[in-house]
Amino acid sequence: MAGGLTSEFWIAAYLARLQGEGIFAHIAHKGDATAGAIAIKLATMDGKASLFTRTYDGDGARIWDCAKDSESERDVDEAIANQRRFDRDLWVIEVEDPKGRHLLDHEGLT
Repeated sequence: MAGGLTSEFWIAAYLARLQGEGIFAHIAHKGDATAGAIAIKLATMDGKASLFTRTYDGDGARIWDCAKDSESERDVDEAIANQRRFDRDLWVIEVEDPKGRHLLDHEGLT
């Protein structure tokens, strides 16, 4: 986590930020409180969804990468289920916003 934050702390701050913008989100699966990886599912309420995971860019900086974009929600759910089979510590956050807002591109959330 950026700056040594635990996964649980980052998620609490992220959910509060989303709530402050009027964006509904919830924890679909709890992972390891300290260092669990985080997957963000963005459901646009039209049967489509995107999946975001953290990775590194070419310069070694942590970024949110769209692993699946505008796929059927079922496809995104299957990708998450597959990832959870290999990583029991994975957190899954589900964001529901018809406008497609996730705030992951905002400062402080990388």
